[in-house]
Amino acid sequence: MKNWMLTIGVFFLTLGTIQGQGVIGKWKTVDDETGEAKSIVEIYEKSGKVYGKIVEILRENHKKDLCTKCDGADKNKPILGMVIINGLKKDGSEYSGGTILDPTSGKKYKCYIALESADKLKLRGYVGISIMGRTQYWSRVKN
Repeated sequence: MKNWMLTIGVFFLTLGTIQGQGVIGKWKTVDDETGEAKSIVEIYEKSGKVYGKIVEILRENHKKDLCTKCDGADKNKPILGMVIINGLKKDGSEYSGGTILDPTSGKKYKCYIALESADKLKLRGYVGISIMGRTQYWSRVKN
């Protein structure tokens, strides 16, 4: 009986920790093709919506890159400091209804994000419908 109660307690403690941390925080992005760590994106909440800003570029030869392929106000702006995730709203266990910018291509996509675990974020960018896109997994940066 003690083991059963301990197991239940650990389960709820773990569940509470995952839900308590949420998507807010710093996340490491990885290049899909090379597997190389690219940047740190800080996800934050503002006025009930979720945004993500590049706060660190990890590849030395890209630290001063500009968004040359971006349109509008983002054209030729530094990628470092750029807000790439815009206007996501909580919808059950995921955040959706916003966009993500790929600063390499300058293209914007619809997106949604969801926690896979306390330290793993699933991010899906797509055009039109969700099956027409790609998924990335970001890992939480430990402070």
